[in-house]
Amino acid sequence: MENNVIIPGFDNDKDDSLTINIRKAEGVTNGLFVYLSGYIDTYNSSFFQKKISQIIEAGFINLIFNCSSLNYVSSTGIGSFTVFLKMVKPKGGNVVLLEIQPKVYEVFQLLGFSQFFNIKNTSEEAIAFFSEGTITGSSVFPLVISCPVCTKKLRSTRSGRFRCSGCKSVLAINDNGEVSLG
Repeated sequence: MENNVIIPGFDNDKDDSLTINIRKAEGVTNGLFVYLSGYIDTYNSSFFQKKISQIIEAGFINLIFNCSSLNYVSSTGIGSFTVFLKMVKPKGGNVVLLEIQPKVYEVFQLLGFSQFFNIKNTSEEAIAFFSEGTITGSSVFPLVISCPVCTKKLRSTRSGRFRCSGCKSVLAINDNGEVSLG
């Protein structure tokens, strides 16, 4: 019911496969947490796009998508996130994806989209990203690296394990931006 308080009529239509709950992001100008539960695929992506468009039209342009309960995202669903990024960027907004499950993150990575999105592990990191306009502290990210196997240039927005889009080698990037096979 809180959804309708933030955006009147938000809960008027629903989808059994995807639940969307919203909460204002305190400390983030025009910011909103969007909690996704279920899955996003070809069949419900139009519902998903309609609901997020409603959020953007209400003036919320700094969106933090909490994906901790999102079990599956198809390529069509990832395309939806790209559409949202294109909608908010010209208005001075941005999109952060938060707490992505490993199997969902793998889809982002395999399709090459993990490089385009700001992906954070905690709400605090997401809020700090918007308050400072960049990653907190003296972080080296985003970072462009060369794959140690095939020398392909890759962009990384955070530390972690990644698969090279050129040779498919698994790379590990630590918090200092150092790359190793891993």
